[in-house]
Amino acid sequence: QVQLVESGGGLVQAGDSLRLSCAASGRSFSAYDMGWFRQAPGKEREFVAAISWNGGRTYYSESVKGRFTISRDNAKNTVYLQMNSLKPEDTAVYYCSASRSGGRYYTAQGYDYWGQGTQVTVSS
Repeated sequence: QVQLVESGGGLVQAGDSLRLSCAASGRSFSAYDMGWFRQAPGKEREFVAAISWNGGRTYYSESVKGRFTISRDNAKNTVYLQMNSLKPEDTAVYYCSASRSGGRYYTAQGYDYWGQGTQVTVSS
């Protein structure tokens, strides 16, 4: 069992940066692949980024590639999402997720645990 708590969201202007954090509690955080998803009002939850258990592999959606960076610190049981050059279309609730089995990085069905989300709003 893993509990996930996101933080770092807020209201920023287009072009600004934010860093989201996801603190995990429970056992064996380093055994989980981790992901970030987002959901805008009226839209389905979409994949943003993922990172393998040891940080050796990362995956990004095309819409954020080159602007966002996912990383993790297994000693701190935390995964991060550095978001640069933010755009109004990045506005959404951002969710952290954990996967026991890995492999299905791009789909929400590949993850077993979810945080409550943190709001990111980017004004134009």
